[in-house]
Amino acid sequence: MELGSGEWLEANRVQWDERVPLHVASEFYDQSKLRAGRGELYPIEERELAGLLAGGLDGKRVLHLQCHFGADTLVLAQRGADVVGIDFSTPAIRAARALASEVGLAERARFVIANIYDARHVLPQPGSFDVVYTTWGTVGWLPDLTEWARIIEWYLKPGGSLYFADGHPSALVFDESGGELPTFAYPYDSEGVPVVVDADRDYAVEDARLEHTRTFEWSHSLGAIVGSLLDAGLRLEFLHEHYEVPWKMFAPLEVGGDRMYRWPREKWLPLALSLAAVKPLG
Repeated sequence: MELGSGEWLEANRVQWDERVPLHVASEFYDQSKLRAGRGELYPIEERELAGLLAGGLDGKRVLHLQCHFGADTLVLAQRGADVVGIDFSTPAIRAARALASEVGLAERARFVIANIYDARHVLPQPGSFDVVYTTWGTVGWLPDLTEWARIIEWYLKPGGSLYFADGHPSALVFDESGGELPTFAYPYDSEGVPVVVDADRDYAVEDARLEHTRTFEWSHSLGAIVGSLLDAGLRLEFLHEHYEVPWKMFAPLEVGGDRMYRWPREKWLPLALSLAAVKPLG
């Protein structure tokens, strides 16, 4: 499979292009705090980034992979970071640039159109970032985690850190449709074979119906995610599992005041994972 082109990439891109205006206007991606100068990440990132970056983000150079329309990228810029956001959707990057100008952060946030596997050709800046940041709904769209990890390592300065958070692989084997409890639907690790999904629903806008419904997605095990980073030469700093996630992954989940969705009663299984990995000095 060619990583920088192909049917899978085009199908995924046109659906994400279609999602952009829906998401920009949605309550799910509420930008009111960002516009007020006090943007927030989800509680998991806020807590863990504070521990990972003891001196904060001020003056740090951050690369945000798969940045969508840049809302989180601009939160990082509001904290004093110089940020580059990369996404393969042209409408998403246009929206990100417009939002950056609107909130007065165009000097601190640059946005680049690129498929992640082509990023090094479009942004040839090896070893120049203090932090690589990628969160929520990212690696499931990528067929090759070995190359993903190599790209992250290539961009990080010695001593620089990756911060990653996403849905937990053990939860992503289940169908997200309605019902009392989710049912098995997807492999734990698809071993490079795409899961072809045909669905017209959008996670952020409940009543939306998408025109471009066919996507190619990949299941990656916890071992594959961590192993790819270790094989690329990074050192694992922490690995955490969480019983909350930022979107309604399953029908029974209930949202709290912190915008996170949780099981209504027992903690049946973790819904999210997060990790940090460091590029060794020398």
